[in-house]
Amino acid sequence: MPATPPAPVPAPVSVPAQAQAPAEPPPADQPAPFDLLGIGIGPFNLSLAALADGVPDLTAAFYDQRSSFQWHPGLLIDGATLQVPFLADLVTLADPASRWSFLNWLKARERLFPFYFAERFHVHRAEYDAYCRWAADALPSTHFGQQVDAVRWNPGRGLFEVDHTHLDEHGEAEALGRTYARHLVIGIGTAPYVPQPLRPLADAPTVPVVHSADYVKQRERLLGAEHITVVGSGQSGAEVFLDLLRARPAGRERLTWLARTPAFAPMEYSRLGLEHFTPDYSRYFHGLAEPVRDRLVPQQWQLHRGIDDATITAIHDELYRRTLDGGWPDAVLTPGVSVRTAGRIGTQSIELHLEHVEQGTRTRLMTDAVVLATGYRERPLDQLLAPLDAYLKRDSADRPKVDARHRLELDRAVTGRIYVQNAERHSHGVGAPDLGLAAWRSAVILNDLTGLLTGAEHFPLPARTAFTTFGLDGAAAGDVPTRTAALRRG
Repeated sequence: MPATPPAPVPAPVSVPAQAQAPAEPPPADQPAPFDLLGIGIGPFNLSLAALADGVPDLTAAFYDQRSSFQWHPGLLIDGATLQVPFLADLVTLADPASRWSFLNWLKARERLFPFYFAERFHVHRAEYDAYCRWAADALPSTHFGQQVDAVRWNPGRGLFEVDHTHLDEHGEAEALGRTYARHLVIGIGTAPYVPQPLRPLADAPTVPVVHSADYVKQRERLLGAEHITVVGSGQSGAEVFLDLLRARPAGRERLTWLARTPAFAPMEYSRLGLEHFTPDYSRYFHGLAEPVRDRLVPQQWQLHRGIDDATITAIHDELYRRTLDGGWPDAVLTPGVSVRTAGRIGTQSIELHLEHVEQGTRTRLMTDAVVLATGYRERPLDQLLAPLDAYLKRDSADRPKVDARHRLELDRAVTGRIYVQNAERHSHGVGAPDLGLAAWRSAVILNDLTGLLTGAEHFPLPARTAFTTFGLDGAAAGDVPTRTAALRRG
């Protein structure tokens, strides 16, 4: 695989993509097109890059506009752990022998024996981040500082044209380039979600209203506030509240924790409950009617938006410890509350207008800082794929259709394939953003690609992954995207 991106070729960025004529044949010295070009390097495309590294004769490159790999740096709170076991690394659940496994990273750092004696199944987030940075820095196909500007289909050459800008270490444009690829995979990830009532305050630099994605960076500033409010009932909200609680003196905590959910609920972590994060369930979900899928996703919030039991226990233990000398901590924890509107009072205070859903009551809360643990939303593909809009097939909600093999459904005029990673919760269910399915999905994508290019799938994948049978008469097994599908059909 090439160790560096192809030499930049000047790209005419001022002409609308739709108006451009098909490109002329490339000059003889232009690098050959890649088999696969990835846009975005988060954990999912990094997983794909790691597994692709072991596929013979497959040329691949992955671009990201950032200067280096980063995984939720604002939530690398001291002591915070992943909610999935270490086996959910970049490669293991598809290729345990890969040199890009978490265990091999430990071995390379001479930490294998300490990890063995630590008996840890869930590793620290900072540890997972360091592991991913190790892989991102060492893989020859990952290229940072490459901002993808536009994607077009060139029917004359039967290739995708990808215009990109090379950025320097400060994020300034250095050169324009164009890369050609037979197929694409888009893994541009998610963006922090700020509820509409709080967006004006979050955009104001003088008011400490921050998303949890920036918590670590803003932590000292937040701790200087007299009263702090955390909004959000999921794992991030719980971790932020716990960290703030531990940092405040007993009796003078001045903390409020609000959530829209009816309870600070534990995540569904039973063994059979976790089978909703298996390939079997993803296939079952994909086979459901669109209205059923849309109804199911919000109902399953406790599968992925609850709080792990260890964090809930730690919060209760910390609150209880502060009652040992009598009295109660100055902390208010209230579920079932939504923020209707918000505003600034003077230069220091924030006023939140609250509504309790079950009581039907409203009140106001004055606070000095707000941490929004309000989650993330998929980054829309529309802007990136605007020149391909005429080729995209969409569902009734105007979302791109995604097939069982994580391919965007395109008009037949486009012979190249576009795969998506973590942009298909509407079509594949709650497992789409789960790290535990990263290696499996990457292997499915690569099997689809190698099957097209060579006629053979590279990764043998299991025909069954769950004890639960989702649906009747084996309906969920009708489209198992592996060469072992026949085993399941008997």
